[in-house]
Amino acid sequence: MPDLHVAVLAAGQGKRMKSATPKVLHHVAGRPMIDYVLRAARQLGPASITVIVGHGGAHVQEALTAPDVAFAVQARQLGTAHALAQAEPLLAGRSGTLLLLSGDVPLLTSHTLGRLIEAHTSAGAASTMLTALVERPYGYGRIIRSRGRVARIVEERDASRAERAVREINGGVYAFDLGSLWDALGRIAPQNAQGEFYLTDVIAIHRRARLPVEAVIVDDPSELRGINSRSELADVSRIVRQHKNEELMAAGVTLIDPATTYIEDDVEVGPDTVIHPGVILEGRTRIGSACEIHAWSRIRGSVLGDRVTVLNCCVLDGARVDAAARVGPFAHLREESAVGADARVGNFVELKKTSLGPGAKAGHLAYLGDATIGAKVNVGAGTITCNYDGEAKHQTIIGNGAFIGSDTQLVAPVRIGEGAYVGSGATIREDVPPGALAVSAGRQRNIEGWAERRRNPPGKD
Repeated sequence: MPDLHVAVLAAGQGKRMKSATPKVLHHVAGRPMIDYVLRAARQLGPASITVIVGHGGAHVQEALTAPDVAFAVQARQLGTAHALAQAEPLLAGRSGTLLLLSGDVPLLTSHTLGRLIEAHTSAGAASTMLTALVERPYGYGRIIRSRGRVARIVEERDASRAERAVREINGGVYAFDLGSLWDALGRIAPQNAQGEFYLTDVIAIHRRARLPVEAVIVDDPSELRGINSRSELADVSRIVRQHKNEELMAAGVTLIDPATTYIEDDVEVGPDTVIHPGVILEGRTRIGSACEIHAWSRIRGSVLGDRVTVLNCCVLDGARVDAAARVGPFAHLREESAVGADARVGNFVELKKTSLGPGAKAGHLAYLGDATIGAKVNVGAGTITCNYDGEAKHQTIIGNGAFIGSDTQLVAPVRIGEGAYVGSGATIREDVPPGALAVSAGRQRNIEGWAERRRNPPGKD
């Protein structure tokens, strides 16, 4: 909207969080809480977005750096009206509507914000706010009405007993006409218990000036839930995860136990996939159709094709697994690892910056780092790529159809040719030609009677 501008309050310290991290950067279901606010705002297509920072402002600016975001700084935290006033230089000369949001209210939807803007512009209001009807309004500012119209907002600390009994609360989300806003902010005085400049006083100023003031009651009061403590952070995170789980199940994903399944907002899962209890899916993970993710596996920033099986207790971080591959149990796929179609990664196998070709197998107890492993290669139990020489990492390349015997050490840089065999227990320091057999141990020698002599050496009584 070319005549819509957004300001987000993000200057508060959040004392009850008891944290060195600015409150708005604490994560809700895997993302900073302010990210949800900005995402909802962006869906409205505003002409500008201004974030007002204060406590920990440098960290907030670094975390939110984006071409469409400008920053204003509130050096001293003197209240919400004072915070908004810091954005005036960035918005001077602009006309239209200013949508004011709080960075610690992440459940707001773009649909609700659209309703607010529509009501505000249709009424030609000077100010319009979101309100909610709640059973326990403790801690919130109360909406005081006169003849059904909003007269003023009273903060909990300044409210009388009768005012505290009011169930309609202020959500702290406003639409303001920019033409009258800055003058109203300039008229606010800190006449309250906290000695702060309250943004809510704008409503009373507009009413005294006989300017239209409107309110939109939200359908779901939980959208206005703010976060001020670790407990509230956990509660809101649970709500976000619940919404995500419901969305996935409606799209054809089976969650065996949604209460113990943690799926972040950016994750995508295809239909007919089954997810078992205790699974954690994080970041921009993409999971295909008809997959099965077994209990207690954690997958972060990874891409899984269709019909992939991940068995119990696996960790995938920045990996790619192609169609019909099988991983686990107890496998670890680290960053930049890729498992080809129909490949198998088994018990206690770790991959790091390694590609395992289609149909290849590494079934047991292997470390494969900085390696390119071809199609239908068999990697025996106990195999490791010795990729680090103390100063630099080196590559191991294994050709298609090669067979690596158990307990093999491949000392990189080294290349195993197509169809080659490496005998069990070998230490390979030189390239192996295609089709060759490589061994490094000497011929077996049996020493008869050694065990008996060890138990009963000469001279023992």
